[in-house]
Amino acid sequence: MKLHPNPEISRPYFKELKVLFDEINAAQVEGLHLEYLSMGMSHDWQIAISEGSNMIRVGSAIFGERYYGDDR
Repeated sequence: MKLHPNPEISRPYFKELKVLFDEINAAQVEGLHLEYLSMGMSHDWQIAISEGSNMIRVGSAIFGERYYGDDR
C-alpha cells in the first residue's frame, strides 16, 4: 500500500470521524454506545491521537513494512 508521504493529509478525516463518533454517542441510542475510535497507523498515529483516537494500529512499526501484490 502506498501511503502519502505527509501524514497530515489524514487530519481532516480523523477530525470528521471524531465528530461522527461523538454525535453517535450523544444521540444515546438504546443498545448503542461506541467505546473505541480506532484510527491511525504507524505513520500517522500521533495525528490520530491528537484528533481523538483511543485505539491505533502500529503493526508496521513493530513488525516492519509488508508488501501486498504490486506494492513493490
